[in-house]
Amino acid sequence: MSNPATYVFNHTMIRVKDPQASLKFYQDVLGMKLITKSVNEAGSFTLYFLAYIDKVPESEEEKKKLAFSIPGVLELTHNHGTESDPQFQGYASGNKEPGKGFGHICVAVDNIEQACERFEQEGVTFVKKLKDGKMHNIAFIADPDGYWVEIITNPIHGSGPI
Repeated sequence: MSNPATYVFNHTMIRVKDPQASLKFYQDVLGMKLITKSVNEAGSFTLYFLAYIDKVPESEEEKKKLAFSIPGVLELTHNHGTESDPQFQGYASGNKEPGKGFGHICVAVDNIEQACERFEQEGVTFVKKLKDGKMHNIAFIADPDGYWVEIITNPIHGSGPI
């Protein structure tokens, strides 16, 4: 019998319009590493798997093994052609109609004030800055497709308000 105590929440998938813009955001701005990608020509889509890891394995077999065995993986799905389709309206981020479906992903950082300063320098779009509103311990930024990314302090490694 399968034992739920051994289960791992592995990944979340979001659809992206322009994979190059999304990869730049998640790698350069948020610091994730691309573990592997999988192109499905017949289905006309590509999957990109990113995570916070120290080192990407050499072999494709080891990359796939890693991508499907660790927690906290982000899968970006790109349906080919969306990046150059002027009629494409984008994907539902879940926040245009609050309370209806997907809301956000969350990244815990070592120093939230410094992270937010860096995001500002990078020209990232803020949905909620750290000092906005009543909750001064979280910020929200938006990725190129308008998905919200909550930014919090990692209580184990971080400094700043919790």
